[in-house]
Amino acid sequence: MIDIQNLTYTYPNRAEPALNQLTFKIEKGEWVAVIGHNGSGKSTLAKLLTGLLTTETGQIKINDLIINEENIFEIRNLVGMVFQNPDNQFVGATVEDDVAFGLENRQIERPEMKTRVKEALGRVGMLEFAKREPAHLSGGQKQRVALASALVIEPQVLILDEATAMLDPKGRREMIDLVRALKIELGAELTVISITHDIDEAAHADRVIVINDGQLIEKGQPAQVFNNAAKLIELGLNVPFAEQLKAKLAQRGVKVPQTYETTDGMVNWLWQSISKQ
Repeated sequence: MIDIQNLTYTYPNRAEPALNQLTFKIEKGEWVAVIGHNGSGKSTLAKLLTGLLTTETGQIKINDLIINEENIFEIRNLVGMVFQNPDNQFVGATVEDDVAFGLENRQIERPEMKTRVKEALGRVGMLEFAKREPAHLSGGQKQRVALASALVIEPQVLILDEATAMLDPKGRREMIDLVRALKIELGAELTVISITHDIDEAAHADRVIVINDGQLIEKGQPAQVFNNAAKLIELGLNVPFAEQLKAKLAQRGVKVPQTYETTDGMVNWLWQSISKQ
């Protein structure tokens, strides 16, 4: 679905490139998390994937289409994006107006528009708020509306650019659960790229790509990437909570699983350990 080859981008008046010779592929239907410390080049990559920035050298293909001026409108029909601050995406007076905005730009007929807006709001659990003003919503609700606005154009690729960064822990979990449910529902029809520094969010992805100072450092399944806690800390990243817990228990002499575990996996392991005592 996405093919990035030798991608380099340098901001004006900057000596060092934000991205430097970046090369990787993302398969159709994958959920890939791109992680790295602040300033590592993650958001620059997101903007290049949506054509908000123009490729300097190298090439990006989405569904075999090169991102360039000739293809940009077709590319934007393929890609939906949710930004860190949902307030920056709102343009409508009401929730339903805001979700309809992308369809209006594409000159979708009104009966189809109404159906698609209703379906998109239903998918994110915001249908009952359709007539509300976006400004009066909570942070989590705003982000759900932003997600609906991305989904309503029926994209093949969904980019989440630090979409949970401004949410509280409860809102963050709800957002991640929502994306997981969408992936289950849409399967191979939806490819998700999660740009994040939240390790627990990245742990839900099929694959993780680690970027440091614009360069690809590591890629693999979460179990492979997150098993090396020392390397993550060296790169300025946190360690998943489950791995932190394992390390603390090991310091107390507890024999812990040697394989990578999610938080839910550690909960199950703890219950089993307690029940054996």
